Amino acid sequence: METKTFQAPAIHCGHCTTTIERELGELEGIKSVKAVQDTQMVMVSWEAPATWDKIKALMAEIGYPAAS
Repeated sequence: METKTFQAPAIHCGHCTTTIERELGELEGIKSVKAVQDTQMVMVSWEAPATWDKIKALMAEIGYPAAS
């Protein structure tokens, strides 16, 4: 299992964190997702078939691109 913590600068409210957790949580292979409004950080753990590229692509698709 892989884990990554990254910033999503578009997070501004509780709705943002709920959306991220729900959308990423539906991606096959995602084991846990926690988005934090105050720090704009997202912690995600996954295993195959999920990949970091799929996670980044979904984050961008839902309007919360991961900071590089």
